[in-house]
Amino acid sequence: MSGGGAGYERFEKEQYEPEQFLLDVRKEKIDRVVSQRTRNFTIVLDRLEDSFNMAAVLRTCESFGVQEVHVVINPEAPFLPNSRVAQGCDKWLDVKLYKSFAECREHLKSRGFNLYASAIREGATSLYSMGFQAKTALVFGNERYGVSEEVLNTVDGTFWVPMRGFSQSLNISAAASACISRAIAWRDEHLGGSGDLSPEEAQDLRERFYVLAIKQRKRIFKKRP
Repeated sequence: MSGGGAGYERFEKEQYEPEQFLLDVRKEKIDRVVSQRTRNFTIVLDRLEDSFNMAAVLRTCESFGVQEVHVVINPEAPFLPNSRVAQGCDKWLDVKLYKSFAECREHLKSRGFNLYASAIREGATSLYSMGFQAKTALVFGNERYGVSEEVLNTVDGTFWVPMRGFSQSLNISAAASACISRAIAWRDEHLGGSGDLSPEEAQDLRERFYVLAIKQRKRIFKKRP
């Protein structure tokens, strides 16, 4: 799903420049979105099975500027986010699929990420005590079983979302939303903003978004072989 989601192909230019098909106000919106995108904070979904939850997390990530979502596939439930919930948001994201958590962990560790799993257990850190200045991946587990033992044994730590009411747990999509909101707010407050793309990354993403923003792009741009 990398580069625009499963339902969206990437296109290359023929003799046209994508920006010539966009109004200035649309280009300004895209430029603003790109400037606030982060690749240094990300979410890992470990073997989810509910299509509504899958879609809800993607939509939250996109709305808060989280560019990447890493997904460990559940062999009994294909990763097929509900389209009515996602509302096409996946085309703006880099959704990376893995057959195992080990594969996902290896990829993120090679890029310098620290991984923290959502789990209520002894020694877990409160979400409100966490800092997000370093590259951070938050791992959320299966709706019924939580994160796997493999995850718990190989992450850098665990965290939990403090509850103030009688309910002591949240739906996976609600928990992810709370954590993403907290992380982005922390980065805005302590880092002066959540965007962290390099000039080259920002330009690549801007060009991709320009193409994706064109409704008739399939007629204008040639699909890559």
